[in-house]
Amino acid sequence: MRVRVCAQIMELTTELLLSAYSQGMFPMATSDARIRWYSPDPRAIIPLDRFHVSRSLRRLIRAGTYTVTIDAAFPDVIRACAQPAEGREETWISLEIISAYERLHEIGFAHSVETWLDGQLVGGLYGVSLRGLFAGESMFSRRPSASKVALLFLVEHLRLRKFLLLDVQFQTAHLKNLGAVELARSDYLNLLGKAMTIHARF
Repeated sequence: MRVRVCAQIMELTTELLLSAYSQGMFPMATSDARIRWYSPDPRAIIPLDRFHVSRSLRRLIRAGTYTVTIDAAFPDVIRACAQPAEGREETWISLEIISAYERLHEIGFAHSVETWLDGQLVGGLYGVSLRGLFAGESMFSRRPSASKVALLFLVEHLRLRKFLLLDVQFQTAHLKNLGAVELARSDYLNLLGKAMTIHARF
């Protein structure tokens, strides 16, 4: 069951967003651009030691088909994530969301991972880092497995930087195949509390 609170009157300031993430909440825009806050139960995470790398993905990485960067094109990534795609005809990433997360990016709390092919942006993801938490917000792919490559790069980066928690919010079949699991909201909040004690830097 999802826990949500309408917060249309609240401006998405950086202070409000960071406070919300530290308490296990995140915003999404409805089809009429209203902002609602969510704290799902159950909550999906990817344990950083359990990310599933398929043989085909390993081969793709070894082949060096794609180039991966961090924070090289945040505005392009979040706008690509906002575009309709097959199975996602409506977007929760409104112009207000885009503007708010670009401000978070400017002060070092929102980050993107980009996948490139021949100099063209073909996949990526973005999310929020706060102490030992990385909250993955959305990803996109214009070429086969381009978003998976970005996610693998993210997982390895978070491991290196000693992050504790990779939050992916809602479970999907795609994320489950990559190793995502669901936690009861109470268990998630306990883990989040531990992540807030870690001074990791993205």
